[in-house]
Amino acid sequence: MALGDVGKKVKDGVLGTLKGTGDVVGGVVDVAKGATTSALKGAGDVVKATTSTVADVVGGALEAVGEVGSGLVSTAKGAIVGVVQGIGEITTVTAGVLSDTVRAAVKGTSAVGTDVTQAAGGIVEGAISTTKDVGVSLTDATIGVARGALAGVKDAGGDVTSAVSGTISGAIAGATSVGGDALAAVRDTAKGLVQGAADVGEDVAGVTRDAVVGAISAAKDIGVSAEDAASAAVTGAFEAAEEIGGSAVDAVTGVASSSIEGVTAVIKKPFKS
Repeated sequence: MALGDVGKKVKDGVLGTLKGTGDVVGGVVDVAKGATTSALKGAGDVVKATTSTVADVVGGALEAVGEVGSGLVSTAKGAIVGVVQGIGEITTVTAGVLSDTVRAAVKGTSAVGTDVTQAAGGIVEGAISTTKDVGVSLTDATIGVARGALAGVKDAGGDVTSAVSGTISGAIAGATSVGGDALAAVRDTAKGLVQGAADVGEDVAGVTRDAVVGAISAAKDIGVSAEDAASAAVTGAFEAAEEIGGSAVDAVTGVASSSIEGVTAVIKKPFKS
């Protein structure tokens, strides 16, 4: 999909930022926020215009990365932060809005030939880091963002397994940057990922297992045991499965009943981080 006028302006602005020596994330935030606010301010139907604007803004930013050859994650992060802040200037940002915004952003990365799964991690981190700015609870935001990210990767034809791991890592980084608890972020992310899997017909058991593997991989970096990280992930997945109903509960409990990479994951209710 070719960039629209908004995307072209964002691309030019981000190119200047990437070629400079200043703060890349901050510079991209400013470009993306200005472009988003300007595009939505004159829109008759803000909700409808948001999806195309998000894809164009993020696509323009990432096309600039393609020309420069570096800065993918930091640019993706800055672009989504700017987009969310720009949306917040026009309308109320909710967890649902964050989810839809992230889905559109992740899907839009494929249109410019970007590594979808790598960009998704930066988008997730950036979106979750905006919670204090837009007044959405960290729990609701993390669940919504993860749900949107999974759906966006599926829309874009990306590798869901790799995206789950990147989403877990991005969510932890985003949540802890605003004072959130890392294990709670793992639980909430897994919950959102399983909800997203159900939304788009992805295998719930597979996504649950991928979330547990991603949590185990992240455990050392966040200073917790592999067992605690795995249990947080499977607990979040189980919470989602209970809401989804049907075979989803059996799918998640089946994953929890088996050892994953030598680690036993335990469903904990109520969850304590």
